[in-house]
Amino acid sequence: MNATVDAEPRKRMIPLPIRGGAMAALEFGPADRPIDILFSHANGFNGRTYRTILEPLGASLRILALDLRGHGASTLPTEIEGRSGWLEFRDDLLALLAVLAPELGQGPVVLAGHSMGGTTSLLAAAAEPARVRALALFDPVVMPSDLPPDADALQHSPLVAGALRRRAVFPSRQAVFEAYLGRGAFKSWSDAQLADYVAAGFAETGSGEVNLTCTPQWEASNFRTHNYDAWAAFRESRCPIRILRAAEASTFRLEGREAELGDEGRITVETVPGTTHFLPMERPDLVRQTLLACVAL
Repeated sequence: MNATVDAEPRKRMIPLPIRGGAMAALEFGPADRPIDILFSHANGFNGRTYRTILEPLGASLRILALDLRGHGASTLPTEIEGRSGWLEFRDDLLALLAVLAPELGQGPVVLAGHSMGGTTSLLAAAAEPARVRALALFDPVVMPSDLPPDADALQHSPLVAGALRRRAVFPSRQAVFEAYLGRGAFKSWSDAQLADYVAAGFAETGSGEVNLTCTPQWEASNFRTHNYDAWAAFRESRCPIRILRAAEASTFRLEGREAELGDEGRITVETVPGTTHFLPMERPDLVRQTLLACVAL
């Protein structure tokens, strides 16, 4: 690919026996420091996608960028029929926190994430508030609370159709990079960000080609299933929450619900001018500032 990676973060495979597999992660920062941040990615992506955003923080913080179930190198089961949707990701994250307890030091950890990863972090913080020091959410997916999990709008949304149309197999990662560069969702990405996504988003096949590590069917199933109440999760959480919201086509459906976030300042929302749902790629500086502020709380 035309973009190069200057340094490789540490790769980890963390067994989660009670969840039926292992979660992959990239680790940044001093290995002898307690883990400061667990970062979860958007639907269809992987932890490595955010390398250029998170790596500079490794000078002072220890961060794990996760591959959620069905993404990247993680080996957790991906049964679509009868699945419990995003609550699976929440329970995976809670299981990971339990396994990583010896590496978390004496205090709770910062959970952070983009899109689906942000929502997953919120749900985990609501389920076990004592484990979470603060939340940093980057355009999380927050739907109206009265939307049923099998709503027709979700089942037949353009996002589902687009995921199912995705080309799954390419001759090489270089071919993927060239096909995606400057197009569609990747228009606002740097070459290095795209190269990182492709590096972990595709795996070699036995025939020498590469295919998606997050299958179109799995990505589509995540768009179809919203079996959670994010507004209830905001109420049930206890930690400070910092939210950066996209200015254009945000997935954080805040309109008319501002009062439900409370007025005591525990939850703050900033709409970032000139950004889309891919805000972390467009404003990595603000993402890093937000993460540092959350660790300092």
